[in-house]
Amino acid sequence: MSLKIIGKGRLEGSVSAPPSKSYTHRAFFISSLAEGKSEILNPLISRDTLATIRACEALGSVIESRGGGVWYVSGSSSPKTPEDVVNVDNSGTTIRIMTAVSALAPGFTVLTGDSSIRQRPMGPLIKSLGDLGAKCFSTRGNDKPPIIVEGGGIKGGETKIPGHISSQFISALLIACPLAENETRISFTSELKSKPYLEMTLEFLNYFKGKIEYLPNLGLIIPPQQTYLPASVRIPGDFSSASFVLSAAAITDSDVKIQNLDMSTAQGDKKIVDLLIEMGAEIEVGENYVRVIGGKKLKGISFDCGNNPDLLPVLAVLGSVAEGKTEIFNAQHVRFKESDRISTMAKELFRMGVRVEEKPDTLTVYGGKIKGAHVESYDDHRVLMALSVAALAAEGETVISGVESVDVSYPSFIQDMISLDADFRLVNKNDG
Repeated sequence: MSLKIIGKGRLEGSVSAPPSKSYTHRAFFISSLAEGKSEILNPLISRDTLATIRACEALGSVIESRGGGVWYVSGSSSPKTPEDVVNVDNSGTTIRIMTAVSALAPGFTVLTGDSSIRQRPMGPLIKSLGDLGAKCFSTRGNDKPPIIVEGGGIKGGETKIPGHISSQFISALLIACPLAENETRISFTSELKSKPYLEMTLEFLNYFKGKIEYLPNLGLIIPPQQTYLPASVRIPGDFSSASFVLSAAAITDSDVKIQNLDMSTAQGDKKIVDLLIEMGAEIEVGENYVRVIGGKKLKGISFDCGNNPDLLPVLAVLGSVAEGKTEIFNAQHVRFKESDRISTMAKELFRMGVRVEEKPDTLTVYGGKIKGAHVESYDDHRVLMALSVAALAAEGETVISGVESVDVSYPSFIQDMISLDADFRLVNKNDG
């Protein structure tokens, strides 16, 4: 299917932000290692998080939903060997955390995923697990999935890992290494990117009584032989997903309120609120909601994307309608997502008449007019949603291919936008 969008409409109304994908992944994995039954309230159920649920079940966890957004996880600190190959579909978070957690199981675990996953780098995590006494390797010898993990436990010790490729490597070690035989020490060989995701992991580990000492200038110290205790956790709304709706309202003559957004969470992508204000949007932040009143002229900004890689696609769209130029820098790690998001956003915005400049770690966008076009999502959910936002500000009609990818993180995105009066229509791909 493709998504046809007619631009220059007005959005109005209220929607609820979907639950956080990142917190949902962490909640299911940690509770699967806890001794007893945990309760997860309002998790995101999407293609990515279903991959995590299946992975946890493959390790022996019993996971069930009893309706009303309540899920129960019966876990164990001694996971079982999966009976079959574990396919993580499109979820990079799942394969990174599962690689570390499956080292705690006996026997061998085989991990694979779709064509995008099989191009995702895994080398730093493979090396660090080896440093800590857990053997794993890439079947093709290129540090990319499929991955085979030889279980039997993690010994612990010291490892150094780059921080600039993916914080998921570090989160994977933080979740698995409290169950190691000996103390684990993790230091970084390069600047730590996406730091808020590390803080989200630490926040949820604390709920399950995991103990980690984080020394910002030195690294992480993880005491050994810990036991996670079962907990009841509520998943907050997702600022990463909400950023697309907030930005859609900001670039159109709209009045939209997004419920279920708590500014007190550790989510780094709540930064979108500050960025919209900096660009000149009219924003109202209340208790558990953010309201955007569009129609204001936006101005370009310069933004360090180091801690907020998922905001690059939608920021590029905001820059395409803002006065002057918007420079998004320190973004090389954004090339290692479901697609190379610097390159894909540059190509597709260019198709829509936007002037863009691409460098290895920077995307510069010059504001002007956007025109409707046929564009590609590259099966990347955030590219799809960002181009949908661009289409709302475009002259004429835009058709975006690969609409199915929206199920990865925000399954109700299209329905939510339609409820706000966006002119979104699903069409057969060949119909254009």
